[in-house]
Amino acid sequence: MTGTGPLGHPRLHLRRTTSTNERARALAAGGAPHGTLVTAAEQTAGRGRQGRTWTAPPGRGLLCSVVVRDPPRLLPLAAGAAVADAVDRAVAGSRERPRGAQIKWPNDVLLRGGKVAGILVEGRPQERWAVVGIGLNVAVAPSDFPPELAGRAATLGLGHEAIEPTLRDLLARLEHWLAADAETLLAEIRARDALLGRPVRWAGEEGRGDGIDGDGRLVVITPGGGRVALDAGEVHLRGPEGS
Repeated sequence: MTGTGPLGHPRLHLRRTTSTNERARALAAGGAPHGTLVTAAEQTAGRGRQGRTWTAPPGRGLLCSVVVRDPPRLLPLAAGAAVADAVDRAVAGSRERPRGAQIKWPNDVLLRGGKVAGILVEGRPQERWAVVGIGLNVAVAPSDFPPELAGRAATLGLGHEAIEPTLRDLLARLEHWLAADAETLLAEIRARDALLGRPVRWAGEEGRGDGIDGDGRLVVITPGGGRVALDAGEVHLRGPEGS
């Protein structure tokens, strides 16, 4: 059973740190309770999946990591659903919102086709804890993105004062999806699937996204008509807009 109790307490806020995930992992290994939150105004060595870096101008992005005790099997997907929910609510400015944000399996959240958030889940299964690291471009200006990310990165385009309210809503949505049953969660992920019907490539292979299966894996149709299920790894959209 997933750890219980509200997320976000206790909280360690840092003006500047290497990586919120790094700090949260150290706290979790030292016995920090479920829900412990690490936030930062700036990261100097923020990490994404596959060893990538995650950067944002100081005070412009939501940078946080949460300790989850007894994490559920589909924790990465629950985190994706929570972030996508929070993005929609922040953009709409109310709780009544259409599904606008999409999830690029397994853990990128897209807005208007650009990556607005990334999620990195790390942990020690043998010790029954995980850390969910989230970077969300809340108040980043389009001009802040380096040239290589032009057209591939996105932002909520809000002011820095929106970071804390967005964080509170994100934690509430993460609590919701951590408590959801697998079928409800998978239905949400499928409704937001950015790869469905799209040409994709992975590990030197190519195919077309064909949905998410009951184990949370990405199903791909290969050029020969076969079907494969991917449970890990990096998947890219093929074409000039691919990432």
